[in-house]
Amino acid sequence: SLWIKTAALEKLHGASSESVHQILETAVRHCPQSEELWLMRAKEKWLGGDIEGAKKVLADAFEIIPNSEQICLAAVKLECENKTFQRAQALCKRAREICGTQRVYLKSAILERNLGNAEAERNLLIEALSKFPTFDKLWMMRGQLEERLKNFTAAREIYVQGLMKCQHSIPLWLCACKLEEDQNNISKARSLLEKARLTNKKNPQLWLQAIRVEVRGGNKKFAQNSLEKALQECPTSGILWAEAIAMEPLPQQKAKSVDALKRCDNDPFIITAVAKLFWRDRKVDKARTWFDRAVSLNADIGDIWANYYKFEVQHGTEEHQQEVIRRCLAAEPRHGEKWCQISRSIENNESAGVLIMQSIIFHHLLSSSP
Repeated sequence: SLWIKTAALEKLHGASSESVHQILETAVRHCPQSEELWLMRAKEKWLGGDIEGAKKVLADAFEIIPNSEQICLAAVKLECENKTFQRAQALCKRAREICGTQRVYLKSAILERNLGNAEAERNLLIEALSKFPTFDKLWMMRGQLEERLKNFTAAREIYVQGLMKCQHSIPLWLCACKLEEDQNNISKARSLLEKARLTNKKNPQLWLQAIRVEVRGGNKKFAQNSLEKALQECPTSGILWAEAIAMEPLPQQKAKSVDALKRCDNDPFIITAVAKLFWRDRKVDKARTWFDRAVSLNADIGDIWANYYKFEVQHGTEEHQQEVIRRCLAAEPRHGEKWCQISRSIENNESAGVLIMQSIIFHHLLSSSP
């Protein structure tokens, strides 16, 4: 809108932050139903260190647009970031009563999970699933809760129920498979993945998991056969070609990377795989160029940022490392296999991106070569 563009222009070229606040205050007065303007005003208050001012803005917005999911959740996030968890819980409860969307229930359950309130989390998820039975993330959280509590039979039953409602949810299939693999039921994990691929044709993530199940199980021949079938069915999948490069013997990896680039030369996973080859050969400038190209193609994949940061820790200067951190925090990545696993276990705070990168490096990446 014009107000948003005006505020953005003032932020870039204005004399002070106060002029931005004045513009946004006038904007919400003229457009009181604009969620985006209210959220922008609250964010500017928060960025300026005026936490109470940000809370007041969101409270005013909530009074005017009481059924706004975005405003409800922004208020909850603000309270969580300031460690006022009881207020966050109260806001979640109010949000459920007033707008009660599936996302509000999800965030409410996540809050209770982060606070270690397993029973409250379970009760919220049961209530939410009665209202939104086709929302796969609720089934995933419900199953993962039981896994954390070592109730593996219950978790398995929950995933079965969830897949009956959400048969096209790839993450839910992967959760069910992971449970079986963790319990050393390799044949059951393999069977689940076969069933998942019948329901969801040409899905690279399912093929990738099938390959890795065989690799982790020591069945290298089965893994190679699965990879060949996967590339026949998904010939332009970057994650599969990146896996193919990694599975090749070291002398053949460069040749495989050339094949991969011919198929999809602008895929961030393949570009990262090539960057790792340069890194391994200590061609530092080339590796940095390819890592930079990878994050430029897709800045939302946290695992790539973590690899980039690990590379700079080993071969770059402090300035290089800080620049990667700065860009990563600005990008706010939300995807990536390891990134998502670790982000669930780290409390939401302004340095979470750095903590996640460091956790991936120290717990997952440093044990292996590029």
